[in-house]
Amino acid sequence: MEERTPLTTLCYLERDGQYLMLHRTVKKNDVNKDKWIGIGGHFEFHESPEECLLREAKEETGLELTEYALRGIVTFDSGRGDFEYMFLYTATQWDGELASCSEGELEWVDIERIETLNLWEGDKIFFRLLHEDHPFFSLKLVYDGTDRLVSAVLDGKALKI
Repeated sequence: MEERTPLTTLCYLERDGQYLMLHRTVKKNDVNKDKWIGIGGHFEFHESPEECLLREAKEETGLELTEYALRGIVTFDSGRGDFEYMFLYTATQWDGELASCSEGELEWVDIERIETLNLWEGDKIFFRLLHEDHPFFSLKLVYDGTDRLVSAVLDGKALKI
């Protein structure tokens, strides 16, 4: 198994009450297989979070982000060996035309419909924080090796799940 840095970016592009979502259907052995997530990915050597964000956005969507904000850091533990620190962004402006993605299907989804998608349970927590315009946050999400969330800690305080 290839050793990769546990640093990643995750970004939700927002326009007209919708988020751009990626339905991960292509990769085999993908921790996100069949899930709906934002765009992003693993840092390359010597990249800053912003460099990773901009590169991944271009690679996955064909878009060049021009207005974006770092909203929080998510510590993700799948319970089956996948562990990462995600720098969570939202973006509201970009240049270019949306292209197809090699990792799945991109779709604009109404924000109020997001929770009906096949999401990680913890994603619902940070979607709520984004919706509430919560100040910069640190969120730790721990799963049991399946899709069941067993622990969520927001800014050092355990959340009831």
